[in-house]
Amino acid sequence: MIRPVSNEVGREPQYESFADAFLDHAIDGFYNAHYDRPACLGLLGHLRGKRVLDAACGPGLYAADLVGRGATIVGFDQSQRMVGLARSRVAGGDFRVHDLGDPLDWIADATFDLALCALALEYVDDRVSALRELRRVIKPDGALVISRQHPTADWLHHGGSYFENRVIEETWSTGWHLRYWLNPLQQTTDEIFRAGFVIERLIEPRPTAEAQNRNPNDYEMLRTAPGFIAMRLIPHP
Repeated sequence: MIRPVSNEVGREPQYESFADAFLDHAIDGFYNAHYDRPACLGLLGHLRGKRVLDAACGPGLYAADLVGRGATIVGFDQSQRMVGLARSRVAGGDFRVHDLGDPLDWIADATFDLALCALALEYVDDRVSALRELRRVIKPDGALVISRQHPTADWLHHGGSYFENRVIEETWSTGWHLRYWLNPLQQTTDEIFRAGFVIERLIEPRPTAEAQNRNPNDYEMLRTAPGFIAMRLIPHP
């Protein structure tokens, strides 16, 4: 079921009730392990010795890869259960419960070399404020990597006007009920600029070669059509 709803997503930690099921789904899932995570890790680049903020860290799937590549990790998520899973899975990580939509008042300016916000901004109503806070806590020569659903894929799936900023409420095939923003690419890039970033790189990922055996149909689809979009952002004066 898909239907337009009010003009806000709200503050409910939507993944809290199915955090464990999400971990089981995403740990080696097609769209997570073989599509989005490799794209984000590629954009982050060299990680050994880097201090990285994992914003909306979920159960620590990205954080585990970051630590494995030599980074020091601080992560947060609005879901208490997600944070518990991240703590239990990622040795040496520092995780806490915090909403991406709230100020990062526990982090000083220019603390991190890099920040990551994967598949989470679409769940935030005031994305400019959230991005500004992430800009504040990275170093002037640092970078933020973000990923989100591709606006063209969203539009093809949901129909209506591509240019309309709207909140969608739907129940995924797994039974997970979610609300999130659909925004045209122009809106996303405008929010990035207003928050004090410029786009250094933008990629429309392709699935890894290993993904072909896991889900041949989705593999072929994502080789010819967009699913997610990922960007490396750097601060501008």
